[in-house]
Amino acid sequence: MPISPNQGTTGGGTTVTVTGVNLSSAIAVYFGDKPATITANTPTMVTLISPAGTGVVLVKVVTQGGESNGLSFFYIPPPVITELSPTSGPVAGGNTVTISGINLSTATSVTFGSNSATPTVLNDASISVVVPAGSSTGQVPVSVTTTGDTTSALYYGYVDAPTLTSVTPASGPTSGGTSVTLTGTDLSTVTGVTFDGNSAAFTVINSTQVVSYTPAGTAGDVDVVITTTGGSATANDGFSYITGPGI
Repeated sequence: MPISPNQGTTGGGTTVTVTGVNLSSAIAVYFGDKPATITANTPTMVTLISPAGTGVVLVKVVTQGGESNGLSFFYIPPPVITELSPTSGPVAGGNTVTISGINLSTATSVTFGSNSATPTVLNDASISVVVPAGSSTGQVPVSVTTTGDTTSALYYGYVDAPTLTSVTPASGPTSGGTSVTLTGTDLSTVTGVTFDGNSAAFTVINSTQVVSYTPAGTAGDVDVVITTTGGSATANDGFSYITGPGI
């Protein structure tokens, strides 16, 4: 006597189909000691709505001929999400976000505003998902749906790609340590700055300015790249390393 699905939310309300033989006279279906609501009945099938419950229970069909064998039904507790990482990304989507929480092992979908994506379950406390494209910049609610229910929402920000319009000063010693102001747009979510591919320390001032400190480098012009959760921007040959004097 198969049962499908064999799991559902602890709050009940799951539509379940039990198939077998001699079921036409079904007068009750029990989930443990709780009766379900029968919605359809044929000689080989009973369709019902599960009652509320917890844990694992046996489902049995009662007919005028007696009681069937029992099949296991698993009540899945409702999920909770506590953290998104990262919390923002490009409007085009395509980046991966990790969602942390509890009771996530049966996750089937994640919604970002009105758009949905299919997650990869890492474990009961963590899933990852490739973010779908957004319709515009701004915050959208994110929720996860599992067999147990749908979570309340956390918020994710779609952001524009940055621009980098000036590097000031535009030169400094090969020994590094020059304080450089990077000016552009959409810089509030900066995650990295490089000079000639070498990582540099930085401080975000506001959405249009970031102060960075040059690492040591080789004499000559080098590219400056600033990366945010929305993408990257490059100042080609934006900074010149100058060899110091010698006597």
